[in-house]
Amino acid sequence: MPNPDPKADLHRYLQVARDALLWKLNGVSEYDVRRPLVRTGTNLLGLVKHLAGVEAGYFGAVFDRPFTESLPWMDDEEPNTDMWATVEESRDDIVALYRRVWTHADATIDAVDLSTVGFVSWWPEDRARATLHTILVHVTTESHRHAGHADIVRELIDGAVGHRLGVDNLPDVDHAWWMSHHERLKQVARQFEGLG
Repeated sequence: MPNPDPKADLHRYLQVARDALLWKLNGVSEYDVRRPLVRTGTNLLGLVKHLAGVEAGYFGAVFDRPFTESLPWMDDEEPNTDMWATVEESRDDIVALYRRVWTHADATIDAVDLSTVGFVSWWPEDRARATLHTILVHVTTESHRHAGHADIVRELIDGAVGHRLGVDNLPDVDHAWWMSHHERLKQVARQFEGLG
């Protein structure tokens, strides 16, 4: 049995989420990568921008290893400015920023022990002191959550689905089966229409 390496395991799962999120941008037009498809405005490029800020903060300031680039939207008083790309922010710019943040975050993860305590100034005081282990779990979980959002947004855009490149993690069935399945689920749901 291999020796357990919790830091490497957590880091690997974080990278899986990073890769999945960026994969969801492949083959999508500039319009669709920015298009909000739900009431809250969730969009593919905004999810990448948001997670760049998340990683810059958690693997930067929390462990006194600040990310050196300015992220002006992080100080903006308008809510949700980190969840969408402005006209001036290109897809390439945001993806490149996310990759630079990865490099910075990865350096912190490599340099700091899992038991090292950092300070999360935006968390409640009773939880503000957190270990790298806790931060890795938190950021990995958040990254996978947003990769799931991206999966749904991408399906709404063009029907493309999948867990990662080459692995859609879905039954091997044709389009007709999915249409029939969808209709069957609608019929089941209608049985409960009007019930609280």
